Formats: sequence, structure tokens, C-alpha cells
Amino acid sequence: MTGWNASDIPDQSGRTAVVTGANSGIGYVTARELARRGARVVLACRSEERGTRALELLRSEVPSAQAEFGRLDLGDLGSVRSFVASYDRAEPGGGLDLLINNAGVMALPYRQTADGFESQFGVNHLGHFALTGLLLPRLLRTPGARIVTVSSAFHALSNIDMGDLNSERNYRRWIAYGRSKTANLLFTHELARRLAAGGSDVVAAAAHPGYAETNLQAAGPRMEGRKFAERVMWLGNRVLAQPATAGALPSLHAATARGVRPDSFTGPRVLGWQGAPGKSWRAKWTLNDGAAERLWAASEGLTGVRWPEPSSPSGV
Repeated sequence: MTGWNASDIPDQSGRTAVVTGANSGIGYVTARELARRGARVVLACRSEERGTRALELLRSEVPSAQAEFGRLDLGDLGSVRSFVASYDRAEPGGGLDLLINNAGVMALPYRQTADGFESQFGVNHLGHFALTGLLLPRLLRTPGARIVTVSSAFHALSNIDMGDLNSERNYRRWIAYGRSKTANLLFTHELARRLAAGGSDVVAAAAHPGYAETNLQAAGPRMEGRKFAERVMWLGNRVLAQPATAGALPSLHAATARGVRPDSFTGPRVLGWQGAPGKSWRAKWTLNDGAAERLWAASEGLTGVRWPEPSSPSGV
């Protein structure tokens, strides 16, 4: 592969990163490569079994790694608060250099989170909205901190519907997925605006992996016992997808490369599908200031997480 790759990641020694969904796929690769470059990495995962197994694998692949597991279920706001509280007890007053909002679910049958939200909107957007808000004081007091939220090219499937954020009227799994990924981009857009207005140098950016081989594609069919659809997804991954090592590069670029701009959207250069990371196309509705503000207000109401002013290091 030509262009920016993992060998171009600058030295991360002395930096701390939290990576959600780091037990597999692009999340695991992101955590591993940051650790390889010297960062201390927290693998924030829902399953303790899978998370600790990933931690063991990472330590075997990078013997010098400073890495640890933290239990985080983005589909349960209580778990989000518990994760942050545990982090605060372990490191009172400490900073945070990188928050990689990577975890997600894709095209699942209709389910609700522990708090009653449609699962894709709840996990992909609201869980990360709450996590970022609760960790923001640490990020604000860390020079050069970055927040990278992983969206998808599939955001182009649908704008959000402010009148039906939980897809209660007419649930279509792929449309709901597209809406959740649009929400990721609107969140980044509004977060970048608020940080700039507060005079903060924290960079909020977004990325997407293109078509990368992960566990996401087959999860929905597997949950419903649709063996043929699961097989099709598996074959698509084998034939068409780029490996997770390549799919993680846009996230790593957004998190570490020099000159990354606030509210930028990084993805594979070749048709948004594969290749080295570069500037990615995004639907014009993801840059709508009014929609971003309305989604922000709704997200605060739904999660109960009220954000501090970016100029202030006070808690939420």
C-alpha cells in the first residue's frame, strides 16, 4: 500500500488513549498500533472475556505494551458512568490524550438498549456522546488531545429524523444504521464548533474504515439465525473487504497524523472503499449547523449528560 500507513504513526510515548470496541477488528488494530508506538492504551469493551483475551493477544504481539482492559457497555448509560468513575478513581486529576469512539453495531434486528433506545442509535451515537461528555474534562486539560469518532460511508443511506430518533414508527435496519452514522458526523461537527468557540485546542475529527473485514457484517444475520445471509456476508468479507489492518488506518491517521483539521472526515482514498487514508466525501446534511445543534440538545436530554463549557475543565 502506498501513502500514509502504520509506520508513519508518530511516537506516542507518554500519551494515553481510550479505544472503545477494542476487542476485535479495527478497534483492536487501532489499540495495538497505538501501543506499538508507545501509548498507554485502555481497551474499553463490553465483554470482559473478549476484552481480556484481546489484551492478552495485544501483549503477546507487543511485549512492551502498556495496556489494560476496562469494561464498558455503550448500550447501558449506567455502564458508561461506571467506566468513567472507575477511571477517575484510578487516576484522579489525570489527562487523556486520545479518545477513539470506535465501537458500534450494524444493521441489527430491532432491539433496545438497557435505557430503552433503539440499539444502533443508542450504542453508535448516544453511548459515545455520553462517554465523550463525561471524559471531556480530562481531554480539555491535555494539550493536543483528540477525539476521533468512527462513522461510515453508509451514513449516506439516510439523514437523521429528529421526529423519530429511535426509529419507532418504521424500523429498517440499514436506514437506522445510516442514521446512527449520520449522527456520528453531526456530533463531530457540533463538538468541533463548541471546542473552537471555547478556545480549546482539542481536535474533534471523524473517520471511516471503508469496507473492512470485521465481525459487524455478520452479527445481524447471526442474531436472527439467517444462515444464508451470514454466509453471504462472510464471503463478501473474504472477497471484497480490505483487512482490518487497513481499515484501522483512517482512525489512526485522524488520531495521530500532523495537521488533522477539526471536523475532518478521513477514509480510504480509493472510492471510499480501500487504500491509504485521505479526505473522505460526506453528505451535505452532516454539515448542517441547525441539525447538529438539535441533535446535541436531544442527546443531552436523552442521556442526562450535560456538557461543560469547552473553556472550563469542570466536570459534568
